[in-house]
Amino acid sequence: MTVPDDLVAIDVHTHPQTEEFLAAMGPRRAQMAQHFGQQRPVVSFAEQADQYRSRRMMAVIVNSDSETTSGIRGAPNDLLGKAQADHPDVFLAFAGIDPWKGAAAVAEIRRCHGEYGIAGVGELNPSRQRFLPNDRRFFPLWETCAELGLVVMFHGGFPGAGAGTPGGGGHRLENARPIPYVDDVAAEFPELRIISAHPAWPWHLDNIAMVWHKSNVYLDLSGWGPKYLPPEVVRYADSVISDRVLFGTDWPVLTADRWLAEFDQLGWKETSRRKILRDNAVRLFGLAGSGSGED
Repeated sequence: MTVPDDLVAIDVHTHPQTEEFLAAMGPRRAQMAQHFGQQRPVVSFAEQADQYRSRRMMAVIVNSDSETTSGIRGAPNDLLGKAQADHPDVFLAFAGIDPWKGAAAVAEIRRCHGEYGIAGVGELNPSRQRFLPNDRRFFPLWETCAELGLVVMFHGGFPGAGAGTPGGGGHRLENARPIPYVDDVAAEFPELRIISAHPAWPWHLDNIAMVWHKSNVYLDLSGWGPKYLPPEVVRYADSVISDRVLFGTDWPVLTADRWLAEFDQLGWKETSRRKILRDNAVRLFGLAGSGSGED
């Protein structure tokens, strides 16, 4: 795929808000609305695509399946695959999988790749899905993604899921530490491209170290208004890890307009700004664009 020269940005982290996806959240919908202080209206894929297209942006659409641990299966991956097919100029689809489903999860990854040409897998949430990515029982998943050239997205750090409820919904914060759980996967599978989603607070320094150390790991800045980003994240993103930092909103929690307005108040180097908003994602997903320096 060739991206247009006037592409402004690629938002690598958005959550579909169609009727099917909102219904699939089950009781999580009310809890997340309370935590983020906002209700989530229905937005069709066509409407979301128009929002991004009008801003000359692309967007990754993610999914999740935590049926084994919560009973919440999530919406069918086919919906994302079809959205990508209907709006190939905007969407890159990620398949949601339940890591505990083992061979069935591997089969679902292969099916989504074969039928729809998905771009990746995730967002996987080790806290909510109650697994550790470096547990060898899950290695067939990462082997499959590496074989197929798919990007894998792991949630890092404090999760909105379960926040503010007794026991945090049973979600263990420890599972969301980038080191050792994602770092081990990156070391075992150097050919696997990984997105560590969010700054991963309160382990944001670990996240920075992992991304700096392992060139197959990227971090996205989603879920945080840029004006609230830890200063270390901004400093390193504008310097030694600028090649592996990605623009992400966590839409609809944050809109692209708000995120970009705050981002541009932080005084980025122009080279870093372009990499974060566009060029790093172009390289990560193997896209091509004459304005990005990609072949």
